[in-house]
Amino acid sequence: MEVWQILITISIIAFIAEIFTTGFISGSIGIGFLFSAIGNYFGLDTTWQISLFAFGVILTFFLIRPVINKYGYGKNKIKTNQDALIGKSGIVTQQINNKKNTGRVKIDGDDWKAKSTNDEIIKIGAMVKIVAIDSIVLTVKTLN
Repeated sequence: MEVWQILITISIIAFIAEIFTTGFISGSIGIGFLFSAIGNYFGLDTTWQISLFAFGVILTFFLIRPVINKYGYGKNKIKTNQDALIGKSGIVTQQINNKKNTGRVKIDGDDWKAKSTNDEIIKIGAMVKIVAIDSIVLTVKTLN
């Protein structure tokens, strides 16, 4: 087995490792090994092969990786936990009065402590929208 074939094999292993990891680091290294294998195939000196490897890794890491992170990993992020509540609507189950420190809102069957955005008093049964969360206290505004 020739050296360029070994380099391609290592490259394939790096691409397989990329399947199980995120961040496109193994993929960048795999492309670096491909560049190095091409250099070895054409009989370039070892110094050139190392330079091609470094060029391939740097090229993909700084040019292709940001695109993959933005469009490949960045889309379809599912909001969970507290982030999922922001923007949802709920019903006031206890009058919201920031001065008396009272107020509860029911969202998706769960009852949360709530306060209003501008110290307005919100009556029971009013529909509200969650605009922020501080620990376990929702900040809400009325829906018009």
